[in-house]
Amino acid sequence: MEDTTVLALKSWESFYVIVGSSAAALTGLMFVVITLLADRGRRRSGGAVGAFATPTIVHFCTALLVSAIASAPWPSLGRAAEAIGIVGMASAVYVLIVIRRARRQQDYKPVFEDWLWHFVLPLVAYALFVLAAILMTAHTTALFAVGAGTLLLVYIGIHNAWDTVTYIALDIGEPNDGKPVATEATDSQARVASA
Repeated sequence: MEDTTVLALKSWESFYVIVGSSAAALTGLMFVVITLLADRGRRRSGGAVGAFATPTIVHFCTALLVSAIASAPWPSLGRAAEAIGIVGMASAVYVLIVIRRARRQQDYKPVFEDWLWHFVLPLVAYALFVLAAILMTAHTTALFAVGAGTLLLVYIGIHNAWDTVTYIALDIGEPNDGKPVATEATDSQARVASA
């Protein structure tokens, strides 16, 4: 007979199939976006890529990983909680490293929207994983925190990828003489250009 707490995970299986599949598909889309950006021929130091573009892929992949963890056939909820807690802690450390990269890179000065979407909200998502891992075995309602954190990561990735796509669409045009013509772009879109 299965533990009733393990059955709580099974009730989330469809949710994680949807969220995990979305995260995987959006990861592939981000590769296309970065390829388009590379085709623009603009060379940068790479610091902005490590601070802004790479974390978007990491957030999508973390959402996929947590979805896989939550969908795995765990013998007990405690083991799933441990795995999710480890992912949350490791990912929070990664965001702190990314914050340091963002401060050191010279290609773009982040504005409030960048700090919110690239650093604050990911930390919130990862804190939800850690909090849920601590509470999960005593309160299966903590699984809602895992679901919220996973979905938040997908929305963060969508927002950040959208900034990248809109910047590419509005970026520098090439007139007939080959000289670039600048177009207006938002601050967050300008950040992506530095990637």
